[in-house]
Amino acid sequence: KWHIITLSFDDGFEKSSIKTAEIYEKYGLSACINVVAIGHTKDPSLPGEWHKWQAGDFELWNDLKLRGHEIMPHSYNHANLTTLPFEEAKSQILKCLDVFNKELKGFIAKESIFNFPYNSSTQEIENWIITQVRAFRIYGPANNPLPFDGMKKLTCISYGQENIDKNLEETVNSFLEGPPGWFIYNTHGIDDEGWGPVSSGFLDELLDRLTRMKNVEVLPAGAALDLA
Repeated sequence: KWHIITLSFDDGFEKSSIKTAEIYEKYGLSACINVVAIGHTKDPSLPGEWHKWQAGDFELWNDLKLRGHEIMPHSYNHANLTTLPFEEAKSQILKCLDVFNKELKGFIAKESIFNFPYNSSTQEIENWIITQVRAFRIYGPANNPLPFDGMKKLTCISYGQENIDKNLEETVNSFLEGPPGWFIYNTHGIDDEGWGPVSSGFLDELLDRLTRMKNVEVLPAGAALDLA
């Protein structure tokens, strides 16, 4: 019974991302952090609630990547792409990838995973985006098949806007009791940051427990796809 678990951290809040990386490093693990291309700026196109918490910049993202963590795109400005005309949605994605190409060392779009804002997309966008990136993540069943060659669509669940500790524990336990597969849970900030935060103490305890279990791997999404 081989189970893969990916906690996919969205939005790239500075304090939360630093703390997440520290907890993962404690167990020799790589965190999966998905960031908004211009989230660290004061661009007026960003959602108003964005500035409640300081987002990290590409100096931080390059440092965390160098330390072994996975940094992936989570949109240009966190717009809901399903509300935009198709050509505008494409432009937003291309602008996001362009920023990553310029700012994140070693970034290759064709090897990246695009994590849709609000976990929302359309079939038209999905058909196009697989020509630009390795895979994409949207809302759907948390239990994915084990990684296979050519896997493009990753589905996840999330919970909020209150603390997610109880929900995450229940869903992880249910997954581990079931058949082999790949569980993807869309997490956000730590402690008091972001929509649906996880407690740092709970995350520490969860990773401690999971790393002690036989036939369980805690991996970022890209590393899981590499297993195929």
